Amino acid sequence: MYNVMSPKAEEFISHEEILDCLAYGEQHKTDRALIEQILQKARLRKGLSHREAIVLLDCALEDLNQEIYRLAEQIKQDFYGNRIVMFAPLYLSNYCVNGCVYCPYHAKNKHIARKKLTQEEIVKEVTALQDMGHKRLALEAGEDPKNNPIEYILECIKTIYGIKHKNGAIRRVNVNIAATTVEEYRMLKEAGIGTYILFQETYHKENYQRLHPTGPKHDYAYHTEAHDRAMDGGIDDVGLGVLFGLNNYRYDFTGILMHAEHLEAYKGVGPHTISVPRVRRADDIDPDDFDDGIDDATFAKLVACIRIAVPYTGMIVSTRESQACRERVLHLGISQISGGSKTSVGGYVEEEAEEDNSAQFDVSDNRSLDEVVKWLMEMGYVPSFCTACYREGRTGDRFMTLLKSGQIVNCCHPNALMTLKEYLEDYASADTKKIGDALIEKELNTITNPVVRDKVVDYLAHIHEGKRDFRF
Repeated sequence: MYNVMSPKAEEFISHEEILDCLAYGEQHKTDRALIEQILQKARLRKGLSHREAIVLLDCALEDLNQEIYRLAEQIKQDFYGNRIVMFAPLYLSNYCVNGCVYCPYHAKNKHIARKKLTQEEIVKEVTALQDMGHKRLALEAGEDPKNNPIEYILECIKTIYGIKHKNGAIRRVNVNIAATTVEEYRMLKEAGIGTYILFQETYHKENYQRLHPTGPKHDYAYHTEAHDRAMDGGIDDVGLGVLFGLNNYRYDFTGILMHAEHLEAYKGVGPHTISVPRVRRADDIDPDDFDDGIDDATFAKLVACIRIAVPYTGMIVSTRESQACRERVLHLGISQISGGSKTSVGGYVEEEAEEDNSAQFDVSDNRSLDEVVKWLMEMGYVPSFCTACYREGRTGDRFMTLLKSGQIVNCCHPNALMTLKEYLEDYASADTKKIGDALIEKELNTITNPVVRDKVVDYLAHIHEGKRDFRF
């Protein structure tokens, strides 16, 4: 039985409902009248149901596919403007007790280098990240009650927030760790995390259990219901994601939209972010071993249709994807990207020797943060290092209300310009700074409220003089 309001995973992610939707999408992929009707609804910027969205994903009419891409780009612009939020992952530990067949951290892998950062090593890693210019981190750790207990994660968060180096500071720590209890989510909330992120990998229960043959992650329901528990523990912002390539992409596309609908209906606020990673090569992992890989064109259409279906949610693409692929999907809905990323434990301080490989996956975009920032600005985007909403209490339903009403731009755009100015003053190369200063001058003209504009100009002058952390 499908029930969006049910707390049970197999009811708010109904296998039968998904199969029915997939048949519906296939049946109507050339139904011009229906597709145009769905697009007309989508233009209201209120989102689509999973059943409507699968019709757009399956659409086989090229002129309407082009309309889907145009609409996705316009919706992205309407809700998020030309701002792209920057972040970096920080891998704390690759000890793990699970048997996930797509991840080199699986417990049976006896030749990968196992590492766990000490607090002293975390200080060095975060200092290196601050020297790059990062303000926002996503913490990553394998599931291992002995090596990576919640107490260790909490200690790491406290250490990270306490590191002040030159003008650097990590202002928002997001956390991507295994499904846990309401009590432990409450501890993470009290530690001051931003978003709790947990990827589902696949919503197909049978395949999920096959891909996770051993360890706590084998429990499909406990994993799938984790975001509900996180919100019960007081965490306002949660992030969803599937690992495309592990299962039929149409199935998981439908599943992740059903999950978003469940959070919106059952918890009153949908996901803060949706991530769209694809399987990548890693130590003892070959993506060709999986039969459901998707090409770049299909990936781009997935991004566009998710953006149309859930216009309010942030969308993340990481350095798993190439520069060319990231450039394409930025236009279609992506609002956050990583830059200068390392997926190994301790990889920011020094490069690992090949025999000491501890990376979770191979990075496709190996450019430095400065190169990524310059690239974004040359395309007209404003790289944003802003964390103001989290620190001003604009989270959960408060953030979503501002976003859906269009009011969030009055905060986000000025904050993006000011944090970009901080980056340019403290970390940018000469060429990047020249491009960035010109971009800021141009973007100031887009601030329509003269009071806000004058205040931004004043703050920018103070930043140039050496002061930091102004925000709306």
